[in-house]
Amino acid sequence: MNILSVEHLTKVYGTGDTAVRALDDVSFTVDAGEFIAIIGSSGSGKSTLLHLMGGVDRPTSGTVKLQGQDIFERSDEQLAVFRRREVGLVYQFYNLIPVLDVVENMTLPVQMDGRSINQKRLGMLLRALGLTGREHYLPNQLSGGQQQRVAIGRALMNAPAVVLADEPTGNLDSKNSAEIMQLLRDSNRQLKQTLIVITHDEDIALMADRVIAIEDGRLARDERRR
Repeated sequence: MNILSVEHLTKVYGTGDTAVRALDDVSFTVDAGEFIAIIGSSGSGKSTLLHLMGGVDRPTSGTVKLQGQDIFERSDEQLAVFRRREVGLVYQFYNLIPVLDVVENMTLPVQMDGRSINQKRLGMLLRALGLTGREHYLPNQLSGGQQQRVAIGRALMNAPAVVLADEPTGNLDSKNSAEIMQLLRDSNRQLKQTLIVITHDEDIALMADRVIAIEDGRLARDERRR
């Protein structure tokens, strides 16, 4: 079943002679539960693509539809709610709030909406992420790998339709990188979580069901591996 549609997506920064076409007429669809790796050289437009899919930025033209609805029909305020509830964003830099502990950082999107915390889901995520016993640690008391686990927990806390990860292991050593990617893969398989990862890492691309290559802002290859 199709969950995400990218249709003729174009993004241009600047105007006139200084205009830069970061994305140029990119189209593809994503099925629910897929694990997609988006690859490309630095400056190819892959991070711009992820930001547009997550509603972090608006396109110059084209649409992104999540579960059939064009996300850019929303106001900026509605897009902020969309980012909290319907997509899980994971970045290379963990972006944790330094004065909040593990549980507070993980549940921040829920608390910002004034909703009650699903304690069963919180406990399940803490166990799955290996954070049991560290619930009240502050970020500076955690290793880099543990901080990224908290960031993943925050992204998954609202059970989003799609998880978007931009170089999620770029700040980690090889051991932690492998563990973080295995956690994301397990989430994809066990929770049927749709996962889209921006990566330079060929090993991560080999884990994916499908590889999309972006070159000079255009879709250069779309290859299903499984």
